[in-house]
Amino acid sequence: MSFNYALRPTVINNITMAGGGTTASVQSSAFGSQTEYVRLVSAVDFFVDFGVNPTATAAKILITADQPEIFKVSPGEKIAGLNATNSAVLYVTEMSA
Repeated sequence: MSFNYALRPTVINNITMAGGGTTASVQSSAFGSQTEYVRLVSAVDFFVDFGVNPTATAAKILITADQPEIFKVSPGEKIAGLNATNSAVLYVTEMSA
C-alpha cells in the first residue's frame, strides 16, 4: 500500500474508460508543470503506462484494485489506462513535494 509522505495534491486528472464494450487504452491530459508524482487508485484492476504519448496494454504496469500507488513522473508526461471493465475510472491525483 502507498502512503502520502507529505506530498501536496494539486490536480485531479481522472481517466474514465469508454462504455459500450470498449476496452481501449485511454490517455490523461498532460501533467502540470509542478507535478512530480501521481497517486493512482481504482476499484478495478488497471494496466498503466507513462510517457509523452503512452499506450497501456496488458504487458504494462498492473495496478490492482483498491491498492493506491504513487509514481514519480515528469511535467508534460501523460498516463494511459486500460482495464477489462466498461466505464471504470482510474483516479489520478497530481502531486508536488
